[in-house]
Amino acid sequence: MKLVFPQDFPTAAPKGYFLTRIFHPNVSTSGDICVNTLKRDWTPDLGLRHILTVIRCLLVEPNPESALNEEAGRLLLEGFPEFARKAALITSVHATRQTPLTATGGANTVNAEGCGDDAGKPAPRSLSAAPGVRKAAPEKKRSLKRL
Repeated sequence: MKLVFPQDFPTAAPKGYFLTRIFHPNVSTSGDICVNTLKRDWTPDLGLRHILTVIRCLLVEPNPESALNEEAGRLLLEGFPEFARKAALITSVHATRQTPLTATGGANTVNAEGCGDDAGKPAPRSLSAAPGVRKAAPEKKRSLKRL
């Protein structure tokens, strides 16, 4: 989640966005958060703690009557099982950390042909045990920018 504070904060309300795709009535497909506290009910005496609490409550108790995502709002009102299925699907695709396939052994092993499932075979000896071999630095996490 990202909050963008304008130059004239706290006079003007911040804008909230979800960076990870979420299927929710009050979150647009581009990630914009629709909550009255960040729109018409904003007052300068509201603080960051209040903003985060309101967004958390919105996730727990959606307001489908003022939906930015009309499909999510309709499904929440008319067919909750379908809403829950679609929300779980989008979460599993966009918000679940994927375990990378490795060539060094472990649960997700890739064999010489590039196929997985070497579970029955012993894992190869670790390179870190060899003298003079340094462990590679972890790669920087990369992400795709939304268009």
